[in-house]
Amino acid sequence: MKIERIDVTRHRLHLDPPFRASWDTRPRTVFEAAVMRVITDDGLVGIGSGDLMLGFEQHEHLFLGRDPLDLDRHWRVLDNLAFHYSRYWPLDLALWDLAGKILGQPVWRLVGGRSDRTALYASSGTLRDPSAMADAAYAFLDAGFPAMKIRFHRGDWREDIAALEAVRDAVGDRLVLMVDCNQGWRMPWDVEPPWTLKDAVAVGRELEELDVFWMEEPLHRADYAGMAALRDMLDVRIAGGEMNRETFEFRTLIERRCLDVLQPDAALTGGIGGLKRVAEAAVDAGLTFTPHTWSNGLGFVANAHLAVGAGNPPFLEFPYDPPEWTPERRDFMLTEPIQVPEGGELILSDEPGLGVALDEDRLAATRIG
Repeated sequence: MKIERIDVTRHRLHLDPPFRASWDTRPRTVFEAAVMRVITDDGLVGIGSGDLMLGFEQHEHLFLGRDPLDLDRHWRVLDNLAFHYSRYWPLDLALWDLAGKILGQPVWRLVGGRSDRTALYASSGTLRDPSAMADAAYAFLDAGFPAMKIRFHRGDWREDIAALEAVRDAVGDRLVLMVDCNQGWRMPWDVEPPWTLKDAVAVGRELEELDVFWMEEPLHRADYAGMAALRDMLDVRIAGGEMNRETFEFRTLIERRCLDVLQPDAALTGGIGGLKRVAEAAVDAGLTFTPHTWSNGLGFVANAHLAVGAGNPPFLEFPYDPPEWTPERRDFMLTEPIQVPEGGELILSDEPGLGVALDEDRLAATRIG
């Protein structure tokens, strides 16, 4: 069996109301995604999504005519391309989906088969005032989630703490709470400096008083010394790594004991093949591996297979913040959007590959290239 063709299509979903992401100073009126299809000469198709894959067409010859199951070779080529060009990791996701279909196995089993399930946490994306944040927490609790993540980035961290306090007062200990400090990276037009170590320590001590499970991205992603010092100074878990670009960075984060919780995203960095190694190294070091999942529905599913199959997630991120961010928006390319499961526990099936299918009609209606 050989790879006969690689198709990349790009799509745009218009958002009304806009999505006001906490990490972006500009409201988002469109949601764009690229869909990868790897087609074999036997007609099997593997699918993936994440990066917009701009310029990939000039590199597809590096994979054509090759055995689709030569996953390590393909990963090494993609790793070289990520250094020289862009984050073409959705191809790796598609190749793992294809491998599962060829072998008749779900991806979670191919990457290690540690488990087929995990609890989900509601990952809110917007900045609400304290009262509205408390209302959202009630809604997440009613939906069946055991945990939720609250976004910081209101300009003054004391305002962020006020929103967190309102949530804790509202739900008590019925929800496990996480906090994303949004300090690890910025959008291109956002020049606000990240917190200093002293800022992060002050915030962390407040989070400890409010029994927060983890403190995410409290410092710039390259501040290894700061993260290690912060981890030593606080009892709250330190999480991060969602947008780090290269897989070797996670080796450094593990070796220098910078984080308690590693959160790379297979759609953005390393693919399933590279992050399988990171997950194994994290577990061996006694750390938690639970990926970032905010690309789209296909990216969420790929990270879910990776997390439960090779990692040890106490909770997995479920991007969910209606009305601005819903499964229907996030998963618009899928025939069946992934809804909040009963009891907040995701259980992956034994379907080969990633176990999801594309909504070709919706993709045709949203196609831009």
